[in-house]
Amino acid sequence: QVQLIESGGGLVQAGGSLRLSCAASGRTISNYAMGWFRQAPGKEREFVAAITWISATDYTDSVKGRFTISRDSAKNTVYLQMNSLKPEDTAVYYCAGRNRLSLSTAEGGYDYWGQGTQVTVSS
Repeated sequence: QVQLIESGGGLVQAGGSLRLSCAASGRTISNYAMGWFRQAPGKEREFVAAITWISATDYTDSVKGRFTISRDSAKNTVYLQMNSLKPEDTAVYYCAGRNRLSLSTAEGGYDYWGQGTQVTVSS
C-alpha cells in the first residue's frame, strides 16, 4: 500500500505562487506515474497535471505555462509548482498515484489518493 500526504496549500493573492508537495510512504513510487487533480466547490474533480517515472509530463490546458509538475525519487516526493495563480485555481488539490509506467488524465486511472490540500487564491 502507498500512502500519499499533500502539503503546501494555503491562501495566496492572485499572481502569487505556491508549491505543493506530495510525500509517499509505504513503498517507493519511483516507477509510478503520479498526478495532481483538483476539485473546486460545486464542481467535479478534474485533472491538473501528471508525470511518468521518466518525468514525461502532461497538463490540462488551463495551467500550461503556469504550473510545473516534478518528482524527486530520492525523497519519494512529487511536486506541483504553481505560478501566476488565478482565483479560478481555488480548489482542493489531490495527489494521486498509479502503479504503471504511463500517465493518465483520468481520475479512474489512479490507484492511490491523498487527502487533499486547500488552495485559495484571492482576487
